[in-house]
Amino acid sequence: MNKDLELLQPYPFEKLKQLFSDTTPPGELVHIPLSIGEPKHKSPAFVLQTITDNLDKLSSYPTTKGLPELRQTIASWLERRFNLNKNDVCAESHVLPVNGTREALFAFAQTVVNRTESDTNSDKMPPVVISPNPFYQIYEGAAFLSGAQPVFLPCLEENNFIPNYTAVSEDTWQRCQLVYLCSPGNPTGSVTPAETLKQLIELSDKYDFIIASDECYSEIYQDEANPPVGLLEVCQQLGRPDFKNCVIFHSLSKRSNLPGLRSGFVAGDADILKRFLQYRTYHGCAMPVQHQLASIAAWNDEKHVQENRELYREKFAAVTRILEDIIPVSAPDASFYLWVKTPICDELFSRELFNQQHVTVLPGKYLAREVDGINPGDHRVRMALVAPLENCIDAANRIKTFITSLS
Repeated sequence: MNKDLELLQPYPFEKLKQLFSDTTPPGELVHIPLSIGEPKHKSPAFVLQTITDNLDKLSSYPTTKGLPELRQTIASWLERRFNLNKNDVCAESHVLPVNGTREALFAFAQTVVNRTESDTNSDKMPPVVISPNPFYQIYEGAAFLSGAQPVFLPCLEENNFIPNYTAVSEDTWQRCQLVYLCSPGNPTGSVTPAETLKQLIELSDKYDFIIASDECYSEIYQDEANPPVGLLEVCQQLGRPDFKNCVIFHSLSKRSNLPGLRSGFVAGDADILKRFLQYRTYHGCAMPVQHQLASIAAWNDEKHVQENRELYREKFAAVTRILEDIIPVSAPDASFYLWVKTPICDELFSRELFNQQHVTVLPGKYLAREVDGINPGDHRVRMALVAPLENCIDAANRIKTFITSLS
């Protein structure tokens, strides 16, 4: 067996199940899960109809590279969304469809990390993959199973939950081959500003590492006039139409409430994507044709995305209004999470909230790792406002009752 599998920790929801193993929540209260970031808004009817209308495509093998029409649709969406110059994104070489970003973020590290490079060094130190902390757990697993050492950068409130890249040592940058960037952040919801992205690109030029920007939450934001900036957008601002060493990851799961479609894309540096396509061809992960056609329909429509954002804004406004007089809470820059500071240990908070109020939240510790004696998730919980508005309001009132009981 691959010994690197022994490095993997139980997934956060496995830990949560164990945490609740001896609890008995009140049966008269309906369970409200705010722990899993699974969108619950309705999927667009026109997308579902597109799938239905193309079920005959099940008789065809899909190609790993995807339909030219899908790649062009994605390229055009990128140009519109991130103010890129016309034809700067080449559908043939800059775009690759993927079956959701989870599998792509994992597979990407297996492609770009050169584990043999460290074997030729006299110190035999493994290559480094840098990750935010807290983080999406795939980053850590991808690093370990690529033969790399994950290095976690704390996302702290005093820095608006953005990693401080200037604090990374020269030795770490020398060994770094890949940086996972998450903006808007999971679980913090913070958007990495353009200046920080420019700084990271400059570091990439100096130390020759690849930036993998996970932008899955980019289409859920508070200010309609101020959408989150993207990595390729900053590349253009710097006059880098080749997107050297920069790759972004997007998905229809959050944007269009289609988590079960398993549809997303990667875009950026053509040389990197050429090798990634080679890996994926052997990996066996082509998107079904009917899903590609449905994806074209989704990427071509913004009306349902704007309506989706408005639903989340309503929930953030309602929930924060209930909780703000009892705990520090405010809507994030983007995403559908609240990253809430707890008055007691986050594990105990989560356990007793479930036990007493039948509301599930995720302890912050489960999304982070302790570095230098500090776990950035300590005394925080992640609340995913994915349930219907009335359920979120009910959950907020129960959380308020629970916190009041603590005092």
